[in-house]
Parts: sequence; C-alpha cells; structure tokens
Amino acid sequence: MATMTERATETGGQVLNKMAGTAQTPASKFPTDAFMWAAGASVAGSLALKLSGRRHDALFVGQWAPTFLLLGVISKLARNFGND
Repeated sequence: MATMTERATETGGQVLNKMAGTAQTPASKFPTDAFMWAAGASVAGSLALKLSGRRHDALFVGQWAPTFLLLGVISKLARNFGND
C-alpha cells in the first residue's frame, strides 16, 4: 500500500496505469463494438417495449444502455493502459 507521499509524487499516467491494471475485467476481452451494439439494442428494445405499452419494462431495459457504454469505456481503457 502506497503512502500519501508516494501517491503525491505519482504522475497522472502512473495513476491511470494502476487503475487500468485493476480494471482488467472479463469485459476487456470483448470487442468494444459489442458494447456499442448492446447499448443500441437496449435503446431499440426499450422503444419496442414502449410502443407495445409495456412502460415499466421499457424503462428497465432502457437503463441498460449507459451500463453497456461504461463497460465499453472500461474495456477500452483496460486495453490501452493495461498493456504498458
């Protein structure tokens, strides 16, 4: 565990490298495009549910999109900074 002094002397890049190292998840094994498609499918599914009158289900499914997009960002960061 790093002390406060050691943390204060780390550069932003070093901090990102440490964060990316801990962000290596199974999600980083998937192509980033898959998360974009999943987010789009979530929005489309939500729209279909809304048009069919299933309002609560539409809201539930529509809230998946930000999660998929965030997983895509984490995946991209883990690939870019985790390979240093």
